[in-house]
Amino acid sequence: MAARRLSFRNITALAPMVRVGTLPMRLLALDYGADVVYCEELIDIKMAQCQRIVNDVLETVDFVAPDERVMFRTCEREKDSVIFQMGTADPDRALTVAQLVEKDVAAIDVNMGCPKEYSTKGGMGAALLSNPDKIEAILKKLVTGVSVPVTCKIRILPSLEETVSLVQRIEKTGVAAVAVHGRFKDERPTHPIHCDYIQAVAQAVSIPVIANGGSLDLVKTNSDIEKFRKATGASSVMLARAAMWNPSVFCNQGPLPVEKVMEEYIKYAIRYDNHAFNTKYCLCQMLRDRVESPLGKQVQAAQTNAEISEAYGLQTFYQEIQQDLQAKMAALQSSNQPNKPIMDGDVTTMAVKFERRDYPPQITPKMFLLEWSRKEKLEQPQYETAQRSQDRAFQSTVTVANKKYRSSLWEKSKKFAEQASAIVCLRVLGVPEGRIGEEDSGLVCKRKREGKPNCSGEEGRSKKLHVDILQEAEAPSPTVEMNSDEQNPATPLKQVEALREALS
Repeated sequence: MAARRLSFRNITALAPMVRVGTLPMRLLALDYGADVVYCEELIDIKMAQCQRIVNDVLETVDFVAPDERVMFRTCEREKDSVIFQMGTADPDRALTVAQLVEKDVAAIDVNMGCPKEYSTKGGMGAALLSNPDKIEAILKKLVTGVSVPVTCKIRILPSLEETVSLVQRIEKTGVAAVAVHGRFKDERPTHPIHCDYIQAVAQAVSIPVIANGGSLDLVKTNSDIEKFRKATGASSVMLARAAMWNPSVFCNQGPLPVEKVMEEYIKYAIRYDNHAFNTKYCLCQMLRDRVESPLGKQVQAAQTNAEISEAYGLQTFYQEIQQDLQAKMAALQSSNQPNKPIMDGDVTTMAVKFERRDYPPQITPKMFLLEWSRKEKLEQPQYETAQRSQDRAFQSTVTVANKKYRSSLWEKSKKFAEQASAIVCLRVLGVPEGRIGEEDSGLVCKRKREGKPNCSGEEGRSKKLHVDILQEAEAPSPTVEMNSDEQNPATPLKQVEALREALS
């Protein structure tokens, strides 16, 4: 596929750093003069489960996991400069993730240098260095499958010859550049960097080589960046710790006083609703040996961005941003149309997720749908669930009165997928679903709603739902369509369990 071209020659880059390379730090690095910024390494299996959501309030694009965590947040300001780095050991999954994010980033990078266990234990990061066939398979899959440049970041191998040979093989996959951290995978920042290895690689290939690893030994100020580039013979330079300590190192006059830099960082963190613990972590890295100072202790004690802003005297800025965001949210809520059903073949779909916190502990949409079906003298709702192989997510279709309903969103579990399909059915039919604050519909008795042990409804029967379940287990009942491990229950006990599952 034709790739949008991003130049990797004669650039300075913010290196991918876990817990550091989130949106506030990336934007700050760009402000101070970085040409390219990498996000922190994000694991493919987690990203493959994410949904791309346009956040109109923050004016960002968010990739949100099933548990509602924002795994990756980006914005228009960095679209032509941000490189998405993933941890992967699977070509197909790597392509799935790359295609998910490619419209919102400038390039895709594969981490092949991280020596930490969380990366290597799955065959990712530096573990890939011992598997060049897999390296080649991943990179070729990406190069031919996405419309943006593909790069990778490696560490050096035990010998100069092995390192050069690997990078030459990488070059043949069609990547746009390769970043080389000039340390062996068992070396740490306290070990000296091997500039000769990076230099040999740069001379052996025609693609740009980005030198990395010089923060402690060679790069302390902006003027040192060019010295490091010349010492390695590389096309470009990537900075990690020097930028983490003070991202103004990218500025021609840098680094600037860290107090001012921290204030600017906090403003971005507030503006883009950065997680407070991530904000706090990055500030502690900038404080360095002052982390135990009164300011450092106040930052460490902070639990919210509001408390962090107070520590730096930015309360007014925080309040103004919050008011602005709340006004945007209110305006959007008033203008948005309700989520409307869409036909997908013979299935009615809506973009709905099951949020457990929206319902009382004893109540679920499936329970309401089952009781409504009984009231209408219809057959019991039947659920058919599919699992997506690449991320193990679930999607369920429920059939009621010969009509099918499904959520267009995938869920993290089979039960949640079934609940989401039940919500779609109930909303299309205009039937209450049991949400907190919803007016009592009478479908499920008050004692059940309040979690009390006995249930005396209009029929006056104690423990009505429990009795109904046992009666249906003993009598011939409609077949409930399930996954293969739940089909054809052979005993009454299994039938009881199946019916209980239908209510859960």
